[in-house]
Amino acid sequence: MTAQAPQPLLLVGAGGFARETAQAVLAAGRYRLIGFTDDNPARHGTEVDGLPVIGGTDVVGGMPDVAVILCPGSGAIRAKLAARLAAGGIGPDRFATVVHPSVHLPPSCTLGHGSVLLAGVTLTTSVTVGNHVSVMPNTVLTHDDVVADFATICGSVSLAGRVHVGAGAYLGQGALVRENLTVGAWSTLGMGAVVLTDVPEAEVWVGNPARFLRQAANPPSL
Repeated sequence: MTAQAPQPLLLVGAGGFARETAQAVLAAGRYRLIGFTDDNPARHGTEVDGLPVIGGTDVVGGMPDVAVILCPGSGAIRAKLAARLAAGGIGPDRFATVVHPSVHLPPSCTLGHGSVLLAGVTLTTSVTVGNHVSVMPNTVLTHDDVVADFATICGSVSLAGRVHVGAGAYLGQGALVRENLTVGAWSTLGMGAVVLTDVPEAEVWVGNPARFLRQAANPPSL
């Protein structure tokens, strides 16, 4: 019996997170990575880490058999790209999920379409990760955590149990969140923030213990 060829995969974006995602794709071996897109025409026809930049985002519509991952580091930009592609008829079924082989992902956990888990991420049990979520290396998500769509969780973040991360929230590297708390939609936690109380929507919190710094700049509509 002939083995089925891996589905081709295109990464939308060619920045740092896209390059990291490419390495996870290659390590996992589930997809055949064909390259990147970038909306900067000067990058078209160039290579990034040995893979071609084949054009802008609009090429996705002409490649119906190719799976897609949105790779900007910003959840707000991923949300705009998802809306743009949806307007062009690109539905949820076109989006891949990427899980590095070193990730601990028990069957009790769920992972939405378009999400990426990089090397060393641990989900303990009954964790729910939404759509187009970026989880960077060595993050720990513990029991009953919920991470909503377009959130970005940077490296070495640790969430205690039953934490809810709202849509588009950005958790900076090394942030810690106590159990049973909420990080509001489109809020930002600074690097190393230690969160001991709920964080409202569209606010920036920093420090140990984390405290309000300012309102988030130009958050999407909530």
